Amino acid sequence: MKVYIVRHGQILSNVLKKHTNPFEDLTKLGIKQAKELSKIIKNINFDIIYVSPYLRAMHTAEILNTNNKKMIIDERLRERNCGKLSGEPVEDNIYRMDYWNYFSIKDHGNAENIKDFFERVFSFLEELKSKNYDKVLIVAHSGVSKAFYGYFNGIPEDGNFFNLGLKNCEIREYIL
Repeated sequence: MKVYIVRHGQILSNVLKKHTNPFEDLTKLGIKQAKELSKIIKNINFDIIYVSPYLRAMHTAEILNTNNKKMIIDERLRERNCGKLSGEPVEDNIYRMDYWNYFSIKDHGNAENIKDFFERVFSFLEELKSKNYDKVLIVAHSGVSKAFYGYFNGIPEDGNFFNLGLKNCEIREYIL
């Protein structure tokens, strides 16, 4: 089975470099990014689309679903819960690198533990293996794409997933 993962289009928090929340919708540029990607993937005959329950992912999936395929919302595709960091500035510093390090022992407050987050996404992929699909589109988030990377490529020796996520409306293909 071919599995295609797409990160949602741009949202305001991406522009402002802030931690996000589940309720943000796409910016005008985010809508444009999704429309451009829809033209690129329109000839891929997906059997089904799985999508995160977050507004930005659902909106992106609706734009990408030019062939009116069935869409299933799956809670396991939610972005990593950043807890009290929601709405706070994202710093490209050692703290953020540690936040995305699989082997980190640092306490990140009430943010979702990275290993628990990866296990949630891995359970989705394990269940997907039991389905009889040829091509599946998944619309989710940067963190979810990092977990996909870890599932298909293994955990990097240094545990660092900081720069392994997709950019807005970037697509990556895996074989499951």
